[in-house]
Amino acid sequence: MLHIFFVNFAPLKTAQAMIDKIEKLIVEINGLQASNVGEVESLRIKYLSKKGIINDLMADFRNVPADQKREVGQRLNTLKTIAQDKINSLKESAEAGNIAADKPDLTRTAYPIPLGTRHPLNIVKNEIISIFSRLGFVLADGPEVEDDWHVFSSMNFADDHPARDMQDTFFVEAHPDIILRTHTSSVQSRVMEVSKPPIRIICPGRVYRNEAISYRAHCFFHQVEALYVDKNVSFADLKQALLYFAQQMFGPDTKIRLRPSYFPFTEPSAEMDISCNICGGEGCAFCKHTGWVEILGCGMVDPNVLELCKIDSKEYTGYALGMGIERIANLKYQIKDLRLFSENDVRFLKTFEHANCAARRNRLSVLTIKSDQRPCEKA
Repeated sequence: MLHIFFVNFAPLKTAQAMIDKIEKLIVEINGLQASNVGEVESLRIKYLSKKGIINDLMADFRNVPADQKREVGQRLNTLKTIAQDKINSLKESAEAGNIAADKPDLTRTAYPIPLGTRHPLNIVKNEIISIFSRLGFVLADGPEVEDDWHVFSSMNFADDHPARDMQDTFFVEAHPDIILRTHTSSVQSRVMEVSKPPIRIICPGRVYRNEAISYRAHCFFHQVEALYVDKNVSFADLKQALLYFAQQMFGPDTKIRLRPSYFPFTEPSAEMDISCNICGGEGCAFCKHTGWVEILGCGMVDPNVLELCKIDSKEYTGYALGMGIERIANLKYQIKDLRLFSENDVRFLKTFEHANCAARRNRLSVLTIKSDQRPCEKA
């Protein structure tokens, strides 16, 4: 009887073919190179993705005879590990190359860096300081968080004055009252307490008031106040200083007028108007067809203020004035919305590049002024 045996050589051939293919792939993968992250990703897709070469070998692994699965499986795992390590190594090298390419060439001439500009309020503030420095005024500064005495009591404010109410002032503490200063007059008070006349100071700074924010008002803004205390200071000295300031700030043809007013810390008090620099005093919508625009308050220092600050009011007199920097900037640059000053809109700030150039020229011209050319100097 003839017995015929069928031997299946296909699995053996398949197993050996897989081992040969795995060895070839290991050599191929070890020789891989990539110049950028995109090429690395293409290699990852080719070898390690779900439709990649190694995943296809995993699918063929099912046809390997059971007695050879262990050997072939180990070689497959080795192949996958080598491929993953190689792809990761190529990726790190490509990313490092990109970082190196992004670094500036330190041997080259420096790249041009666009310069910023000064804020319009700083431009105006510096111009005001420059004008008054030519009159002999020096800078003085003080804290923005102040006590009631220096903000109100020493400035001759009555106990029931509306400015002391919470609806007008930001209170930090009560009893004793600690507040955010509502004007820079507190700096004048501090200087007069520790200095003897003659006193000639200018006090720029930020102040706070409990106001609803709109195009014409804000809860914080900036002031510049000036104080001059000496023997025989008169209202004529004040008027001369005001006229000089107005013509230096707005032009030599600027006219001023003083209207009676009331402030607790000055007597007599006045508000100063200038001829409208837009219509030249003929009348327009900006000046409400009056030809005049109000810019500051001023007056002779009230004797009570001098006495409260321990200065003999019978021997010394003085004048004081104060203005909002935003108000001056509005007039100088015709800005209609106060909120623009605090919004940090680069488009708005770039419009003052020409003003920065003019400010630099003004500072250079100030350096050429001789001390004997200062107006309003008392003999």
